Amino acid sequence: MSGVTGSNGTSTTDGTVRGVLFDIDDTLVDTARAFAAGLAEAFGTLTELTPQAQADAVRIWRADAGGHYRRYVAGEVGIVEQRRARVLEITRHLGLDDLDDDGFAAWDEAYRAAFAASWALFDDAHACVAAAVDAGLAVGAVTNAPGEMQRAKIAAVGLADVLGSLVAVDTLGVGKPDPRVFHEGCRLIGTEPSATVYVGDELDVDALAAVEAGLRGVWLDRPGRRRGGPHAVSDERLAEARAAGVAVIASLRELPEVWGSART
Repeated sequence: MSGVTGSNGTSTTDGTVRGVLFDIDDTLVDTARAFAAGLAEAFGTLTELTPQAQADAVRIWRADAGGHYRRYVAGEVGIVEQRRARVLEITRHLGLDDLDDDGFAAWDEAYRAAFAASWALFDDAHACVAAAVDAGLAVGAVTNAPGEMQRAKIAAVGLADVLGSLVAVDTLGVGKPDPRVFHEGCRLIGTEPSATVYVGDELDVDALAAVEAGLRGVWLDRPGRRRGGPHAVSDERLAEARAAGVAVIASLRELPEVWGSART
């Protein structure tokens, strides 16, 4: 794949899509799987987890019912602070003692190493990005995770050559759903928001927020991958999102049809 030079960088008023912006975690990269590996390794240093306890740890982590990661995205807490708060929720659920500073530091080191070692693309991701480039579209990424980690992640899964344009949570000091991050993503790849597709795995902060920012928002609703907590999606909410213009797909294999058929 070539770099992000597929678009001519001009605006469009005819409904033609010129660019695609991708979310990274649980859209291109199977981050839930990496979370599971990291949590199993880290909690395994504290106790022997049953399969059910491992599943509970992943469920609680991904649901993040306390909204700790969203507080991080909003700039209210640091990334390590939000991680420690989420660990506390899990240790208490599992009936483990709260970790002191040294205990958490050891837990965090084990978690981060195993998490990074488990980064891998979904089987539909590489072909989708390649199809966008082959179609002459500019491509980039917008993510609510720190830029340094996301660049390492992109490199680890073999997409560094094409996803060089990255807007992370620390690029502007704010994250999705703030419209500025979507607009910065468009600026970096040289497209107008109305000529840009954005795809992500969260209905509200990804697809619906993209639509509200003037992009073509796509929700990637992979079967069996929905989360609870603040991420939960009701039928009523989904209907509202569809009415607002959100497209819904079950696989990235369906995304070329979205950008190919998009019209204003």
